[in-house]
Amino acid sequence: MGRGSVAAAVLIAAFALAPAPASAEVVWGYSLANDVMSPYCPGRSLADCPSPQAAELRQWILMQEAAGATQEEVEAALYERFGAMVLAAPRVEGFGAFFYLVPIAVFVGGGLLIVAFLRNQVRRPADSRSVPAVAPVDPELERLVDEEIARRA
Repeated sequence: MGRGSVAAAVLIAAFALAPAPASAEVVWGYSLANDVMSPYCPGRSLADCPSPQAAELRQWILMQEAAGATQEEVEAALYERFGAMVLAAPRVEGFGAFFYLVPIAVFVGGGLLIVAFLRNQVRRPADSRSVPAVAPVDPELERLVDEEIARRA
């Protein structure tokens, strides 16, 4: 085994046994900036807002994380400071529940209407779906057809 091979094996072993880098830890500060709406840029997440105030707020979130605050504590502080405008989705309480319950109610109501319509179609009387009766045939025409059939046979 040559010197280069030994050195390569030592380097590979050192990297394999080295502890995982700190970036592998769960970092919620950056993801929270994507999940929170910016109070400075309406309609944009905090991570997408280019204003200097948004940059300061992103930095504050990262500082809170580094200080040991939990994500829930930081979210509560943002909600207390800026109100419901920072929420990407409305809370399921009070008027915010309206935005969750109405689509569900419309979906269920539409499904019930479809079921009622289909049941009505299946339960129709047989005579309403059948072919209308044929008018009686003229006896003279029937006699001529019978004669023609007898002649050809």
